[in-house]
Amino acid sequence: QVQLVESGGGLVQPGGSLRLSCAASGSILSIYGMGWYRGEQRELVAVISSSGGFTNYADSVKGRFTISRDNAENTVYLQMNNLKPEDTAVYYCHADLRRNDLRRLDYWGQGTQVTVSS
Repeated sequence: QVQLVESGGGLVQPGGSLRLSCAASGSILSIYGMGWYRGEQRELVAVISSSGGFTNYADSVKGRFTISRDNAENTVYLQMNNLKPEDTAVYYCHADLRRNDLRRLDYWGQGTQVTVSS
């Protein structure tokens, strides 16, 4: 069994900040790319490579959001600054990983709500 558990969502005023976390646990051999997506269409927000050396962001969040990861803790983070009402969405964590049974699969978290409103 593999689980991705997100935390850190909530209600924040425009211009505020939030930090999302996503911890992967279970029968994991290795984790490749990880990322954050939002909304029903699972719009890409940010992705990060296995080493953390490569990142990519949606144009709408560049300069405001920062993705990072801690491979020792199997955790990916999304620091969100200068939040705008249009950032309101359910945010989903994604991981491309190889399980202990050697199968390589995609996993998603359950989602965490981010609401930006005054």
